[in-house]
Amino acid sequence: MSDSVEPEGKELSPVDFIQLQQYIDYCSLKVKDVLREFDADGRLAQYRHGECIDKHGFRLFLKTYLEVEDFPVDLCQRLFTSFQTSDQTREVFLKDVSCYFSLLEDGQPRDKLEFAFRLYDRDGNGVLDSSEVDRIIAQMMHAADYLGWDVSELRPVLKDMMTAIDSDSSGTVSLDEWVEGGMNNVPLLVLLGLKMTQKDGQHLWRMKHFNKPVYCNVCQNMLYGLRKQGLCCTCCKYTVHGRCANRNPAPCTRTYVKSKKDIGISAHDWVSGNCDSGKCDRCQKKIKSLHGLTGKRCVWCHTMRHDECVNQEPSECNCGPLRDHILPPWAIYPVIKERPNCVKNGCSGVTDDTDHNTTPDGQVLQINPIPETHPLLVFVNPKSGGKQGERVLRKFQYLLNPRQVYNLSSGGPGPGLCFFRDLQDYRILVCGGDGTVGWILDAIDKANLPIRPPVAVLPLGTGNDLARCLRWGGGYDGVDLSRILKEIEFSTPVLMDRWSVQVVLEDSQERGDPVPYEIINNYFSIGVDASIAHRFHTMREKHPQKFNSRMKNKLWYFEFATSETISASCKKLKECLTIECCGVQLDLSNLSLEGIAVLNIPSMHGGSNLWGEAKKSDRGNHELPEVIVDPEVLKVSPQDLSDKRLEVVGLEGAIEMGQIYTGLKSAVRLAKTSQITIRTKKALPMQIDGEPWMQPPCTIHITHKNQASMLMAPQAKSSGFFNLK
Repeated sequence: MSDSVEPEGKELSPVDFIQLQQYIDYCSLKVKDVLREFDADGRLAQYRHGECIDKHGFRLFLKTYLEVEDFPVDLCQRLFTSFQTSDQTREVFLKDVSCYFSLLEDGQPRDKLEFAFRLYDRDGNGVLDSSEVDRIIAQMMHAADYLGWDVSELRPVLKDMMTAIDSDSSGTVSLDEWVEGGMNNVPLLVLLGLKMTQKDGQHLWRMKHFNKPVYCNVCQNMLYGLRKQGLCCTCCKYTVHGRCANRNPAPCTRTYVKSKKDIGISAHDWVSGNCDSGKCDRCQKKIKSLHGLTGKRCVWCHTMRHDECVNQEPSECNCGPLRDHILPPWAIYPVIKERPNCVKNGCSGVTDDTDHNTTPDGQVLQINPIPETHPLLVFVNPKSGGKQGERVLRKFQYLLNPRQVYNLSSGGPGPGLCFFRDLQDYRILVCGGDGTVGWILDAIDKANLPIRPPVAVLPLGTGNDLARCLRWGGGYDGVDLSRILKEIEFSTPVLMDRWSVQVVLEDSQERGDPVPYEIINNYFSIGVDASIAHRFHTMREKHPQKFNSRMKNKLWYFEFATSETISASCKKLKECLTIECCGVQLDLSNLSLEGIAVLNIPSMHGGSNLWGEAKKSDRGNHELPEVIVDPEVLKVSPQDLSDKRLEVVGLEGAIEMGQIYTGLKSAVRLAKTSQITIRTKKALPMQIDGEPWMQPPCTIHITHKNQASMLMAPQAKSSGFFNLK
C-alpha cells in the first residue's frame, strides 16, 4: 500500500516550488545557522548519519529552517525525493540540501559562492576536486530549473566557467579561483541573486521569459526556448543569451554625467533592436522586423526610430511624456567633497544604499534638475503586496533614472532623502502599505529637511486606508505605471494631521507588548476591532505563508470577526475605561459598546467609513471649538484631514463592523476633539494604524504633532461603477 502514495517522479511542480519560495521569503534563519544544529554538539546531531540525513532528519531541517510546525507532508516528501540519488537510497546528502537552499535565500553572491565551496571542502584544505565541483553545479542547475530557467542555456555557461577556472588542468579548484570565476560569470551571478548594480554602466540583469521573438544584442541571433530564454537589463532592456552575457556586451546607459560642464546637454541614449511593430518617431512609419535586431529605442524618452533615422534631427532628448518626473543623466554630476553625514541630518537607517549616491572613486553625486520639472523620489517596499513590490521596483528603474528609485529593504529611506535634500521642488512616491507610508513620514520628520516634499502613495499593502482617502485606490491592480506617474503630475498637495501617542503604564513593573508606533497617521482603537486585528496578527506571525494575498487576508479577517462575534471578548468595555476630551469626560453609561476608535482619516480596515457622511450644516466656515460632544452638532460635523481634530466613535460589536464596512450604517459619534486622554483599568487589545498589541492598564495621551504634506490624486473622470479605483 505504501508504494501507492510515493510520488511518480523526482520533479517538483511549479506550484510546489512557488509554495516553497513563499516559505523561504518569510523565514529569518540562514542555512548555515541550521547546519550548525546537525554538528556533533548540535540539538539535531542524532539525525545525521555521516554525510546524510534520513526522511525524519530532512523534515526537521525544513521545520527548523522555515520556522514552521506544519510544513505540508506531501510537499516534504516530494522535496526529499528530489534529493535522492537513486530509488534505493533512503537518505539524502545534507550538503546537497544545504547548498540548494542557500542558493534560494537572500544574500550576496560572493557569500553564497564561499558557503558552497566550504560546504564541499571536506578536509578543509582549500581545494575542491572535479567531482565536488560537479555536485555544486548540479545543485545550481537544480535551483535554476525550478526558477524557470532554460537550463540548456546555463549548462554550457557553467562548463565554460569551469574550464576557465582550472587553467592548469590540474582537476582541482582553489577558493580564490572558484570565487573569482563565479563573480565574473553574469548568468551565475543572476542565479545567485545579484540585485544591485556595482557601478555606472553595469547592467542590472534578470532572467526573463519573452512571449514574442526577441534577438540578442550581442550575437544578434534569436533567443530560443519555452521557459526563461535569456537575460534582460531592467534599466535599459538590453537583451542577451546567457552565454553571451560574458562576451563583453555594450555597457548599460549612464545615469550621470562625468563633470559639471556636461550638465544640461541632453542627448538620446539608443539601445538597438526589439522594436518590432513600433512606430518611428522621425518618419512615423512602422518599424518592421527583419528577423534580427531592428530599430533603436531611447532609454530616456522611450521613442523608437529606424536605424537610418537615428542620426536625423532632433538629436536632443526631451525625456518624453514623463519629463516632469525624470532626472536624466545630464541632471546629475559628481563633485569632490566630503560625503554627506546623513545620520547627523536624521536620515537614519543608512547602510547598503549609500553607494547609490556616490561614484566608484568616492565622488558625491549632486542634482541639478531640469528647469520647470518636479523630480520624483521613489521608495519601494519590495515585500509589500506579495511579489508586486519587486515588479514595481523593476518597472520604475526602467521608466525613471535608477538613481531616483530606492529599495527600502536595502538601506531604508535615508540615502534617498539625503540625495534629494537640497532640491527646492520635488515629490515623493511611496510604494507600499500604510505602514510603509508611516515609515517614510517619520523619516522625513527626522531628516529635518529644509523643504518638506509632498508624498503620493502607490498602495501595495492590505488595508491601504490612507491611499483610499487620497484617491490613490485600495490596491495596485497592475495598471501601467506611466498612467500613475501622469496622475502624480496633476495631483494636488494637501495637509494631513499627525498625532503623538504617549502610553503611561499604571504599574511600571507590568510587562505588555511593545507599543508599535508613537505617531498616529490613520487611526487608534481599543476593543473589538483591535481584538480581531490582534488575532489576525498573531496568526500571521506564526504562519506567514498563509497570508500572501489580499484575498486570503480578507478571508482570515472574516473568520476572526466571526469568532469574535461569538466570544464577545470586549463586552462591557465602558466599565474598563474612561475617555476625556480636552478635559470633558465622555458619558458612556447609556451605550453598549465593545470598541472605541479615534479617527484621523475617513477610512479604516480597508475602506470602512466609521464616521460616515455629515449632514449639511448652516454653520459656514466658523473656527472649530477645541471639543464637540453635542450629538446634534456632531451630526453636521464632517471629517477633515487637516482640521487638527480627531473624531471619536463607539463600536457596538463585530456584526456592526460588518454593517459599517458594507455602508449600511455608521459608528456611534461620541466627540470631535483636539486632544484626548484614555484611562484603562485592565489589559485590553489596542491598535495604531493596523498594528495591534495587548496593553496592560495605562493612561494614553493623544496630542497634535504636526502636519504632513500629501498628494491628492485627480478626481476620476467617470464615477461609474466599473471605473472605481
